[in-house]
Amino acid sequence: MTTGAVRTPLSRDRVLAAAMALADAEGLSALTMRRLAADVGVEAMSLYYHVPGKEGLLDGLTEAVLVEINAAVAARVSADDDWRTALRHRCLAAREVMVRHRWAPGLLGSRSSIPPGLYPYYEAILATMIRGGVSYHLGHRAIHALGTMVLGFTQELFSPDSEGGTMDEEAAEAEFAAMAAVLPHLTAMVASEVHDNAEDPLGWCDSQNEFEFTLGLLLDGLARAAEG
Repeated sequence: MTTGAVRTPLSRDRVLAAAMALADAEGLSALTMRRLAADVGVEAMSLYYHVPGKEGLLDGLTEAVLVEINAAVAARVSADDDWRTALRHRCLAAREVMVRHRWAPGLLGSRSSIPPGLYPYYEAILATMIRGGVSYHLGHRAIHALGTMVLGFTQELFSPDSEGGTMDEEAAEAEFAAMAAVLPHLTAMVASEVHDNAEDPLGWCDSQNEFEFTLGLLLDGLARAAEG
């Protein structure tokens, strides 16, 4: 009697893991129900027993990213950290997840409703500040000021690719040259700051150094406001 290979049963976790792997490899635009079904070796309709269509799949991916962020934070934040250090470590831990999944910032920004997993995440952020003596009023302002940095990325005003793609350098240089006479200061700033996009997996000017610089300014300012 010939025994065939044991087939791994299809589950929601397996579907989401395959979706995440596909998005990591080819970007979120490559993620379709048909392509995902092919990757897990089933008919597309079989996926609907585990995720209710494409939007349900994206909602599931969002929650999976938040679970990964929480795990990264738990591994990096210590109970002995003061509130500023804890928030800094939280932001940097979340950024590690965003760098692994370059499509995640675009996905988080595209949801039409607040993912349920964000509520306990922000509860923990606020609790960290309150334990450090920050008032609820200043905590509210801090959450607005930090914005998406607590999720590991910054919202760029202009982004060449919301999934972490690259900027067309030749097109950019031509555009900057055309703008030089009209916008000399902006052109000079961009020319001085543009660098190899490989350094900046989440956008052409969202480098690790710039992320940490902005985070440091915000936390220092919040600390001064809390002390005042």
